[in-house]
Amino acid sequence: MKTQLSSDQDLIHEYLSGNQACLEKLIRRHQNRVYAYILMVVKDKPLADDVFQDTFIKVINTLKSGTYKEEGKFLQWVMRIAHNLIIDHFRKSKRIPVIDVRDNDFDIFDTIRYTDDSVEKRLITEQIHEDVKKMIEYLPPEQREVLKMRHYEELSFKEIAEQTSVSINTALGRMRYALINLRKMAAEKDIILTS
Repeated sequence: MKTQLSSDQDLIHEYLSGNQACLEKLIRRHQNRVYAYILMVVKDKPLADDVFQDTFIKVINTLKSGTYKEEGKFLQWVMRIAHNLIIDHFRKSKRIPVIDVRDNDFDIFDTIRYTDDSVEKRLITEQIHEDVKKMIEYLPPEQREVLKMRHYEELSFKEIAEQTSVSINTALGRMRYALINLRKMAAEKDIILTS
């Protein structure tokens, strides 16, 4: 009965101390909200089942590895894992239509969809923008400054050179190195920057 009233943190500590039942209690406590969120986004029950299972496998592995940062927000952390797994799925699946080229009546316009971006496309795009903004902050100051001026303020390299008191070639070089460094960071952290 004690575990019924225990906080998420208490259950995590008990689980890490060897009480396997506490993990089950923790999952049962949050499974409905996590699953409902996943199903709402992916709109496919078998896929939602897979993502839900993968989410809690990742939760268990992180808890066991000791890398979980206890901040009193267990549910938000689990939801973030689920969200990231959904985005990873959509990035990998790309849902490209299969076309039978032997069909003589094939018309490319039959395969084009005239709709707004799907939920998954918007989620992926938002996540890419968020990832890039975070990575930009790790760039050396000169590279970060040129990149922001070029992409966020939409300044020309001539304007950037004038405002930063450097040559155009130096501004171009800083931009080039900023992009190289962003690609390296993305590769190291296994971040996919395409939708």
